[in-house]
Amino acid sequence: MSRSHGTQIKIDPIAGGLGAEVLDVDLSADLGNDEIATIRQALLDHLVIFFRGQDITPAQQLAFAKCFGTPVPYPMIEGIDGFPEIAPVIKLEHETVNFGGVWHTDTIYTEEPPMGAVLAARELPPFGGDTLFANMYAAYESLSDGLKAMLGPLRAVNSSAKGAAQITRKRGDDSGPGKDEATLREAVHPVVRSHPETGRKALYVSRGHTTRFDNMTEEESAPLLNWLFEHQNRPEFTCRFRWAPGSIAFWDNRAAQHYPINDYHGHRRVMHRISIAGDKPF
Repeated sequence: MSRSHGTQIKIDPIAGGLGAEVLDVDLSADLGNDEIATIRQALLDHLVIFFRGQDITPAQQLAFAKCFGTPVPYPMIEGIDGFPEIAPVIKLEHETVNFGGVWHTDTIYTEEPPMGAVLAARELPPFGGDTLFANMYAAYESLSDGLKAMLGPLRAVNSSAKGAAQITRKRGDDSGPGKDEATLREAVHPVVRSHPETGRKALYVSRGHTTRFDNMTEEESAPLLNWLFEHQNRPEFTCRFRWAPGSIAFWDNRAAQHYPINDYHGHRRVMHRISIAGDKPF
């Protein structure tokens, strides 16, 4: 059931794991402080929130993102004309690999990964192209006490060169950005991070970018990492969003992962994404 707020905004959860639709708000208009506070709380409560029927320009998308932090350019994609902070995420009709088509946390290979992202649908295929999201609080909290104790002190190495995600940046060309010497990025982060606003713990490894545990080899790390990758995307931790014209998603990158489904070969899909600056995980 929808929950009403003083701003008249309504929040409709879409799944038990995470995710909610935010209703009765116009993102093309200037938002008041109460509306911004309600949307921020919905993001913290549900980790990913969705808006439908929003006819907004790139400038209005940028203004919305600025209500929640500082927009920053995505390191592997040049922004659209006039808006360096807005990264075009595109799959063309002849392409068979989609950008970011693997479970991942955005740019976990940077020292200060973004706190979140705002993704707006611009052109959509006639079917397919849904996005899955997963709750990393739930992934951590469902672990045994023994495994939590083991993971607590561990740190992991995250790389832009890991093949699972790197190939998708050039949609099949494994020589693309994130792998060569000029664009390679690596960062070491806690395997379990604490959310800076809620204080809750989240599992913070990513199939797309985590290569090994710090001070361990990839071979030594693989058995546990692969188990964690499978565990963190269990169906009960996830929700699925079906895009429509005017749809916008806003996710908390500190405690949620996402996976764009690549099931629309022969069709064009164009999205505009804005990353919002984050802090160093702890």
